[in-house]
Amino acid sequence: MSETDSSQPIDRVRAFLQDLQDRICRRLEAADGRSRFVEDAWQRAEGGGGRSRVLKQGAVFEQAGVNFSEVSGMRLPPSASAHRPAIAGRAWTALGVSLVVHPENPYVPTTHMNVRYFEARADDAETVWWFGGGFDLTPYYPFDDDVVHWHSIARDACAPFGADVYARYKRWCDDYFFIRHRGETRGVGGLFYDDLDEGGFERSFALTQAVGNGFIDAYLPIVERRKTAAWGDREREFQLYRRGRYVEFNLVYDRGTLFGLQSGGRAESILMSLPPRVRFEYAYAPEPGSAEARLADYLKPREWLAR
Repeated sequence: MSETDSSQPIDRVRAFLQDLQDRICRRLEAADGRSRFVEDAWQRAEGGGGRSRVLKQGAVFEQAGVNFSEVSGMRLPPSASAHRPAIAGRAWTALGVSLVVHPENPYVPTTHMNVRYFEARADDAETVWWFGGGFDLTPYYPFDDDVVHWHSIARDACAPFGADVYARYKRWCDDYFFIRHRGETRGVGGLFYDDLDEGGFERSFALTQAVGNGFIDAYLPIVERRKTAAWGDREREFQLYRRGRYVEFNLVYDRGTLFGLQSGGRAESILMSLPPRVRFEYAYAPEPGSAEARLADYLKPREWLAR
């Protein structure tokens, strides 16, 4: 880890994140065409607060949440210091934008994006800081063209920072968003990185900006292609069933969810990532050869751009 450069104040990160939240909300509202985000500003007794924005019952998006938060505390929770024992007990600040979009049409994928900055401070030691983030796609009825487009934007966002960056962060995403008790990935992947201070503050911040800015270019073209596709009860029931896997991952494995709850975060904002409607079915198995069965072929890591 590195000492924070005093010429690069946390204010720069905050300004970028708040502007990113604004821009993403405007673009999602335009794509939906009917509903708008409602903002819920909140404060946290232990320090900090945020602005949660949720769009519900739209023409395209059944629920979309785009949250900005800046929270702080005097002592790190276990989820943040378990694999970094040297910073246990430090005061900390965490800033981030996190979003999850759950479309109504089963042919439009669910998506998640998060970009964040974290620092841990002590009076007798250097400030430790890092960036993290990424975006991933969870289709129910996948299309190869959509997945290739998604990964092409991810690759292009990483390209200025090294020839191996996309490959590393794609692999990290495949490994992180893996539902171990199901033996499958949550979706078709994308990018994931954490503990980023490689090359100093400017490079790490620039990469995080590239990932955050790339999200809309990766997602909205897929929305526009699929949002008018006809669907019925069969597709809807399958979508609701597969949303159950999203719930399983977020509540069992997701480090952001665990950190937020353990650090006394606002539960309503943290659990905004869960779908508004979901169903569970014991021992469900799709009909062999069906469109629903085809999804299983996509829930394993694949080199989508190896052509």
